[in-house]
Amino acid sequence: MPASASLSIAVLAGQVEGVELPDPVAVAPDLRSALAGVADPRKRRGVRHGLVGVLTSVVCAVTAGARSFVAIAEWVADLPAEVSAALGVDQRCPSESAIRRLLGRVDADLFDAVIGGFVQRLCATRAPAGRRRVLAVDGKTLRGSRHATTDREVPGKHLLAVIDQHTRTVLTQIGVDGKSNEITAFTPLLHRLTHLSLAGVVITADAMHTQRDHVTWLTSRGAHWVLTVKGNQPGLRRQLAGLPWKQVDIAHRSAETSHGRREIRSLKVVTVAASIAFPGAQQAIQITRRTRKAGARTGRAGKWRTETVYAITDLPPHQARPDELAAWIRGHWQIENGLHWVRDVTLGEDLSQIHAGNAPQVMATLRNLVISLHRLAGATNIAAALRHHSHDARRPLQLIKII
Repeated sequence: MPASASLSIAVLAGQVEGVELPDPVAVAPDLRSALAGVADPRKRRGVRHGLVGVLTSVVCAVTAGARSFVAIAEWVADLPAEVSAALGVDQRCPSESAIRRLLGRVDADLFDAVIGGFVQRLCATRAPAGRRRVLAVDGKTLRGSRHATTDREVPGKHLLAVIDQHTRTVLTQIGVDGKSNEITAFTPLLHRLTHLSLAGVVITADAMHTQRDHVTWLTSRGAHWVLTVKGNQPGLRRQLAGLPWKQVDIAHRSAETSHGRREIRSLKVVTVAASIAFPGAQQAIQITRRTRKAGARTGRAGKWRTETVYAITDLPPHQARPDELAAWIRGHWQIENGLHWVRDVTLGEDLSQIHAGNAPQVMATLRNLVISLHRLAGATNIAAALRHHSHDARRPLQLIKII
């Protein structure tokens, strides 16, 4: 007779100096409660495993580094009896095909909303002390989801996400309609921040979202913004480039060596309340980045490459100092390394060939969740955290308990 899930407390807890530890899953019902909000797409006839049990097992498998449906199924199949009982998959563990079919049919946007709400609740009390909460809006295409059918080429699924710059967690995500673009998904995405108020929050975004409708909507919610300006707003960019920058002193400078590259950044700021044709703009920002290969001194590799970027914000000087503006803009740029690179390389998203149904977006949501869980638990190296949790099947359950 298989072990009862009710016995998992005694089996999984253990003793530390005579003090019984709580069951990792039992003390963290929020994830399971959240997953209960996902609609089960399966027909009731023939269902062997509850939806919450399968989804929780999938979360734990990805937490331990599983990249594919095969790897997820193998992780579940290798679980000790007491762990599979605690997860509710001890009655003939779900197969690879069952997991693949389920994740391909789950409502991807609903799944994103459910997981996003869960992460938002975890982050709600983790605002940076004495500083504004800063959220970055950024998009990413799942390149592996691109595929060909008999009559056409299907482009890769594109997703738009909100990232908390302080915790570096993904608060929510939304799929972008293939017939549209990120612009139309901006406000629906931020509407999903149901557990976090936008009042006083700073939103950073790239040049695509430097739109008058966007800032009007953000202002109506009490939010502030820092937006990049590029060629999609040619008139505005000409205005910014034409400001007397040579007469403006550098307000902030920083230097960094990482990923084999030396980068020096300087920032200048001017007040533009009445001179820029963009509603609500209070300050214009010029960021100059000089980069070259780390350690290079002479020759072609030692040449500096210079790039100048402009941005605007609705925050006046007394509410946004130059060092804060530099940190927020730098925080937005770091999404590429802090999130996209981790998903592509560490979690294998770039190499993933999953493209059927809703599975690409669902798997991307799972990767976001796993990165967020590890970071909220204090991990600074996601690859090392995945290895650590792969060594013991109980550790993914304990990670849920830590949060």
